[in-house]
Amino acid sequence: MKQQTFFERLHLDVPLLLGLLLACIFGLVVLYSASGQEINTVYQQAFKMILAFGLMVAVAQISPTQLARISIWIFLSGLILLVLVLVMGYIGKGAQRWLDLGVFRFQPSEMMKLAMPMLLSWYLAEKTLPPTLSQTVMTIMLILVPVLLIVKQPDLGTAVLVGIAGFSALFVAGLGWRYLFGMIVLAASLAPVSWLFMYDYQRQRVLTFLDPAMDPLGSGYHIIQSMIAIGSGGLSGKGWLNGTQSHLQFLPERSTDFIFAVVCEEFGFTGVVLLLSLYLFIIYRGFHLAMNAQQSFGKILGTSIILTFFVYILVNIGMVSGQLPVVGIPLPLISYGGTSIVTLMIGFGMVMSVNTHRRFLSD
Repeated sequence: MKQQTFFERLHLDVPLLLGLLLACIFGLVVLYSASGQEINTVYQQAFKMILAFGLMVAVAQISPTQLARISIWIFLSGLILLVLVLVMGYIGKGAQRWLDLGVFRFQPSEMMKLAMPMLLSWYLAEKTLPPTLSQTVMTIMLILVPVLLIVKQPDLGTAVLVGIAGFSALFVAGLGWRYLFGMIVLAASLAPVSWLFMYDYQRQRVLTFLDPAMDPLGSGYHIIQSMIAIGSGGLSGKGWLNGTQSHLQFLPERSTDFIFAVVCEEFGFTGVVLLLSLYLFIIYRGFHLAMNAQQSFGKILGTSIILTFFVYILVNIGMVSGQLPVVGIPLPLISYGGTSIVTLMIGFGMVMSVNTHRRFLSD
């Protein structure tokens, strides 16, 4: 019998681990420049990354059987916390998204990015696949409840990601194309109606997306400055620490949501290709691990997490480049922030778990 390596005993996949490490290191390099060479900011982010990797290792030790058992309890706990946010949540920057625990503030909606695919993977794996019409309707209801609670905060960006996580699980479970097409048509037909329920700032974001120049010093400022930064990078960029848009503080949110514009300006097309290559490798390896899981639960969970990661990247780059409305989604593994990277790494821990635990036993 082949002897297990150190990483195999820890249920870690070395290629995926290396891809994540390289992306995080690249993120710290970009963050040092984007933050105006604030080394303390880099230290803080590095500490959050170390914590996130530790949690990833811990989650990787949990077998898929155990993940399936606790999925409903994690989902219900997340729903309760979302309700508490609406009742007694901390208000910051005009949004009520956090629970103040005294020592730190916690954003329960981040928890739903994992709780949603976990629950639906458990629910769908217990059924005959592909899902029937009644199972599909039930799944959509399970998706809509937390999504609507998050929209109420309001936090449209997180609501989009939670919804994508849920529909990814449904898609991976084998949702029929006619159902999928029907939902797309329904969503498109309801788009004009959704305008009536949007907050004023959300409507302004849509109008800014359609024409950033209509308010160049106001709502359109972010996008205009971002596109200037992206276009000025050229083939090889202006060089690390030499970005004028970020260092002269023309580019807002340069350390968080708009950090991709810093990558474009300082590293140019070459840097973007490098970053996207890292992302593609992580996505490819994640799909490989998920599709080689032994049971339906692991395949649905792992694949939906990786699909959500892909959409995460797509939406951020789309909004920074002016191709999508701004919805406040950070660039995965690159943007400054602790909650996002912790959630991502826990998700990758689950992806590793469903592949490296070779025996999936139901009691």
